[in-house]
Amino acid sequence: MNSTQPYILDARTATAHFPGIGRYVRNLAQALPPLLADDERLVVLWNPSDPTAWNPSTLASPQVGIVAAPVSSFGLRQQWTIPRLLRAYKTSGLPSVVRGPLFHSTYYLMPYRPGVPTLLTVYDLIAALHPQTVSLRARLFFSVATRLALAASERIVTISASARDDLLAHFSVDPSRVTPIPLAADPRFRPQPAAEIARVRAKYNLPARYIFYLGINKPHKNLPCLVDAYARIPHSPSPIPLLIAGAWDARYPESRALAAPLGDGVRFLGPVDDADLPALHSGATLFVFPSLYEGFGLPVLEAMACGAAVICGNRSSLPEVAGDAALLVDPTDTDAIAGAIRRVLEDDGLRQQMAEKSLAQAARFSWQRTAAETLAVYREMASV
Repeated sequence: MNSTQPYILDARTATAHFPGIGRYVRNLAQALPPLLADDERLVVLWNPSDPTAWNPSTLASPQVGIVAAPVSSFGLRQQWTIPRLLRAYKTSGLPSVVRGPLFHSTYYLMPYRPGVPTLLTVYDLIAALHPQTVSLRARLFFSVATRLALAASERIVTISASARDDLLAHFSVDPSRVTPIPLAADPRFRPQPAAEIARVRAKYNLPARYIFYLGINKPHKNLPCLVDAYARIPHSPSPIPLLIAGAWDARYPESRALAAPLGDGVRFLGPVDDADLPALHSGATLFVFPSLYEGFGLPVLEAMACGAAVICGNRSSLPEVAGDAALLVDPTDTDAIAGAIRRVLEDDGLRQQMAEKSLAQAARFSWQRTAAETLAVYREMASV
C-alpha cells in the first residue's frame, strides 16, 4: 500500500464561544479537501461533547476523516488526550500505512507537547496591545499560554501581515517560522436580492437608509468615538440612523450613555442572527468600523463582499483588508470620522463608486487562496 501524508486539523474551536475562529476553521476545513494530492489526507478533530460545536461529518470522504475528540480546549485533560489521539490517528479509518502526521492547532490553548510537527494559527495580540480589555490575570495567562504554544509549534500562521509584525515585536520568534495568510469572507456574503433585504428590514424594523456597525463594544472597537462622531453630523428632520449590532459587554457602557441624548438616531440591535448579516450589509447605506486594532478585520471584508461602502480605521490590519476601496480615517480623530461619514452620505456618486470598489476588493480574497497557502505550509513542514 502506498504511504499517505495526514494533516490533522483541530476544529474543536468551532463552537459558539469562538464565532470568529469558528468561521476560520469551518471555511478552511471545507476549502482544503479539493486541493489535496492523491497521497494526502485531512483528519478533522471535533468535540461532540459541546452542543454548540460544528459537526464536520458532511466532509467525510476517502480523503477526509472525521475524528471525535470530546475534550475542551479549556480543559487540562487535552494535554494528554490529544497527543494520545494524534499517536493513534490510524483509528480514523484512513489508510493505515502513513508518513508521520502533522497537527494544525487553531488556538493557543492546545496540547503543549503534541508529539508531532505542529502548526499554530495566531489571530491577534489584543491582550498585549490593548490590556485594558482584559484583567491582569488574563493578560498573564495569555502571555504564558502563548509562549508555550509558540514553543510547541514548528511553524506559525498569522491572519495578516500586521498580526505577524505584532507577534514578532512581542515574542521571541524566528521570523522564518511565521507566515501571514489572509482570511476571506464566507461565500454567503454577497449582494442580496431586494426581497431578502426587505425581509430583514421588516424583521428588525429598519428604515430604507441606515449606517451600520457590527462588533462588540470592547474598548479597542472604539464604539464611543463612533457614537460621538455620529452626534457631530448635522441631521435633517429625518436623520439616517446609526445601527449598532453585536454582542454587548456590560463593563463598557460609554457608547450607550453617549447615544442616550440622540434618541432614535442610534439603535442598539444587540446580537443578530448570523443568517441575516448579508442582507444587513447589503441594505446599509454605509458601513463604519473605526476599530483601533484588528487581527484581520473580517467584518470590513464581509461588508465589502456585500457591496457596502465602507469607512474604517487606518490602523493594524485594516488597511491590508480594505485597500483603496474604503475611506481610511484616524480612529482617534472624531472629527475625521464625522467628516468621512457626512461626505459619503451626501455624495451618491462617491458612495456608488465605493460600493463598486468594495466588491472588487473583496474578490481579491478567497478561502481557496487561504486553503492553498495553508496547504503549502503543511507541505513544507512535511518535507523537512
